[in-house]
Amino acid sequence: MVFFWREGRGVWRLLLSVLHLLFWEAGSGQVHYSVSEEAKHGTFVGRIAQDLGLELAELVPRLFRVASKGRGDLLEVNLQNGILFVNSRIDREELCGRSAECSIHLEVIVDRPLQVFHVEVEVKDINDNQPVFPMAVKNLFIYESRPPGSRIPLEGASDADIGANSLLTYTLNFNEYFTLDVKRNYVEIKSLGLVLKKLLDREVTPEHHLLITAVDGGKPVLTGTIQLKITVVDVNDNAPEFESTIYKVRLFENAPNGTLVVTVNASDLDEGINKDIVYSFNTDMSADTLSKFHIDPVNGYISVKGNIDFEFTKLYEIQVEATDKGNPPMADHCTVVVEILDTNDNVPELVVKSLSLPVLEDAPLGTVIALISVSDGDSGANGQVTCTLTHHVPFKLVSTFKNYYSLVLDSALDRESMANYEVVVTARDGGSPSLSATASVSVEVADVNDNAPAFAQPEYTVFVKENNPPGCHIFTVSARDADAQENALVSYSLVERRVGERALSSYVSVHAESGKVYALQPLDHEELELLQFQVSARDAGVPPLGSNVTLQVFVLDENDNAPALFLPGPGVGAGALSQLVARSVGAGHVVAKVRAVDADSGYNAWLSYELQPVAGGARSPFRVGLYTGEISTTRALDEVDAPRQRLLVLVKDHGEPALTATATVLLSLEDSGQAPKASSQASSGAASADTALVDVNVYLIIAICAVSSLLVLTLLLYTALRCSAPPSEGACGPGKPTLECSSAVGSWSYSQQRRQRVCSGEGPPKADLMAFSPCLPPGPISGDREEQTDVKVDLPAKVSNF
Repeated sequence: MVFFWREGRGVWRLLLSVLHLLFWEAGSGQVHYSVSEEAKHGTFVGRIAQDLGLELAELVPRLFRVASKGRGDLLEVNLQNGILFVNSRIDREELCGRSAECSIHLEVIVDRPLQVFHVEVEVKDINDNQPVFPMAVKNLFIYESRPPGSRIPLEGASDADIGANSLLTYTLNFNEYFTLDVKRNYVEIKSLGLVLKKLLDREVTPEHHLLITAVDGGKPVLTGTIQLKITVVDVNDNAPEFESTIYKVRLFENAPNGTLVVTVNASDLDEGINKDIVYSFNTDMSADTLSKFHIDPVNGYISVKGNIDFEFTKLYEIQVEATDKGNPPMADHCTVVVEILDTNDNVPELVVKSLSLPVLEDAPLGTVIALISVSDGDSGANGQVTCTLTHHVPFKLVSTFKNYYSLVLDSALDRESMANYEVVVTARDGGSPSLSATASVSVEVADVNDNAPAFAQPEYTVFVKENNPPGCHIFTVSARDADAQENALVSYSLVERRVGERALSSYVSVHAESGKVYALQPLDHEELELLQFQVSARDAGVPPLGSNVTLQVFVLDENDNAPALFLPGPGVGAGALSQLVARSVGAGHVVAKVRAVDADSGYNAWLSYELQPVAGGARSPFRVGLYTGEISTTRALDEVDAPRQRLLVLVKDHGEPALTATATVLLSLEDSGQAPKASSQASSGAASADTALVDVNVYLIIAICAVSSLLVLTLLLYTALRCSAPPSEGACGPGKPTLECSSAVGSWSYSQQRRQRVCSGEGPPKADLMAFSPCLPPGPISGDREEQTDVKVDLPAKVSNF
């Protein structure tokens, strides 16, 4: 409650009933308060925090703030107790003029989560303006011949207040000649005038002094006065008379200068110069009205000469005076009421307040992006504004209160598809033609970690030559992350596992930033033919996302192993093969065989045998099979041949460059009579061996063809499975020896004797079988043994027979 003390009254008067009037409008959520103008600083308005359902402890953390459009800081909120109070002087007349309704609209905004409330504070009028006359002293000239009952119009007082506070009553000090006449006419305009009660006599009383008092309807009442000095003149006895005392016209705003508003007309019954009339505006008219209109003094045409604005003034009251040219002149008065009609001349205004930018791409639907307020200075349909958005944007406008809108999220965002939206808000009024205004809101979409790093393909095959230098770069993996900033910062690491008895990290490493894969130690094809592992790519988001890629590193063979000879048992010289040969053997008889293997594979393990020339250039009676290593006679032996023959056999592979080994074969020639039984047994054994070899050759050819066909079918099936399904984890274990078929003559050799490991995961061990096209020409059962194939396959054990 607010009370004022009126000096001299001695009692308190209640000016306003209830200052704190709070209620909710149905469906709008708007809070209403009321406060008297001129209330003192700190005057209680309402418990705004309590009425909005907010806890006092939340006001500061949630950034509670109040904004008012164009109202400065008239009202403020105490964040300690949540009370809305008067912060500075409120002058209702300054805020709203003579408008019947006057209120201050507040926007209350809190964050976390964002909420917007609308509060209206009605400003109540108090009687703080007294009636004011246009002037303090007014001079009037009245002819003594003026008949009783004549009315002399006067300009009334004005009161800046509204309602009962602006209802004026007039009183006139007592006199015998004049009385006060007040008439209520068009649009509540009061016409004030003096009425002559009896004839004036200039010779008796040449001047009259009157006092008019205007009293308003407020409590306490306020008054204003004007002094009238009336001079009685004795001239013209007929005053001009207007056809109508009030002219009512309508005029559109923004009418161009020179537009005719109305023509006033007055007539005078006198003759001659006393009949000539001059039209003019009353000198009591306001300067604003005089600046807007012009009157032709001869014809009475009233026209426009200034800018007519409906939003500034909706009604003009023009006092027109018609004066004749008599001596003294006589005059009559009329009132022209000009009603201004609105035209659609104001473009809507848009004010955008961004609140929550940028917007996370995973923001929930309904998230408030910005607040938008619209206004239009026109009235009626010209001032009714509708707002729309550009098409195909994931946002929508939600009307919150009157001409207030919220820009909210309407559909899901994806920064990788669209990182920024230019949202254009269009405000259009209902005029004809309608006017519109636009405002652009740039909405940036912030990234969240919703994309894992992706490799171009799920698996890569890498070929590396064995005996590589330690730390050499063998491959580079690269993953792309569609996110931004730290969410797209990719780091690489190995998916650690065991490779046999050792950790994977002892073989290879990957650079965390570049994705370069390095071999930490020289790789050995004979030990490890395939190294299969995974590299993980992980971003720096929270939480981080990642993916894996599989690398299959095939270790390519190099010719780094020389042929190894199967040496005889102890008791014979190192690197020498000793054999007894009967002198009775014929040409083409196989007397010995050199056996060798190469740890390499492919052509690097394909061996050939050469017999070194005998010292002195003598032709040896023996030769060696190029690919079989079989030593046979070239002719029949005779007595002239030395009893001890020493042969040097050079074993060479087909690598680049080729590697060699040398075997020494010692042959002891014996006469056939010395050991006939042995020779007979040897001959019988040789015959049976020849027969057995023929059978073995036939079956061997069939077996090789079947195995080759099965191998081709297996490789095709393996390739199809690897293309259609991700690689499975295998294991590193011992591999089987590689069986190789040499080309031209169809000889076979073991390319690898020791244990091999094929590392492809955690599964069972794999065997590596490399086959060359077996070309086995039909060799003779007896005769040239050089072209005969000797096959000996012992997979689980070493080859030790010669």
